Amino acid sequence: MQKTRIAVCALVLFAMAMIGCVAAADTPDHIITVSGSGSVTGTPDRVTISFSVQTENSDVKIAQASNSLAMNNVIDALAAAGVPRDQMKTTDYTITPVYQDDKGVFSSKVKTYQVTNSLRVTLKDTNQTGQIIDTAVNAGANQVDSIQFMLSDAQALALRNQALTKAVTNARADADTVAAALNVTITGTNTADISQGYTPVVYNRYDNLVMEAGSAKAAASTPIQSGDITVTAQVTITYNIR
Repeated sequence: MQKTRIAVCALVLFAMAMIGCVAAADTPDHIITVSGSGSVTGTPDRVTISFSVQTENSDVKIAQASNSLAMNNVIDALAAAGVPRDQMKTTDYTITPVYQDDKGVFSSKVKTYQVTNSLRVTLKDTNQTGQIIDTAVNAGANQVDSIQFMLSDAQALALRNQALTKAVTNARADADTVAAALNVTITGTNTADISQGYTPVVYNRYDNLVMEAGSAKAAASTPIQSGDITVTAQVTITYNIR
């Protein structure tokens, strides 16, 4: 019985030793870890514009009715200008009481009611931005809440791939420099982690556009410049060396 126990223990120890050898063989002893970044610039080919119609009246029903009429006029005007209705979406609708004094909600008497209806419009042609703003304002929109220039999915993917290629190239250049300084040779890639993204160009609360567009119905469209968008990518790569 004693010999049997010794034999079993010996087998267990042997198996553990073999597992340790396999793990050691799978894990390189010598590595270099480097990071690289890359960026490319592109022109936005999508824009979303958020409009609002705000009305106010002491009678909430009148405020709602006038708001509904104005927003319907805006939607119809945008559709007539060529904006597909499936590219227009209501994003907010609020009814807010306005009290007679500075006590706000603690006041017992409501002076008027403000009704606000917000609409988001998506355009596939950024050159139409100024024209569409003028159309909406002339039809009854009295707030331009935000303008956001973006990339289409196809363009974002293409720029992302270019940025990643640059990031990997820069990382490999750094790895080659380090390897040469250490007098070692890169034998392969162990791991690679990536991240990428871009920030849309956003303009918030363009109240001055409402005045400009409303006072120049017959003039040229409101000038809006999209600017450029920079897509960035970062990589962290671990190389095996010997």
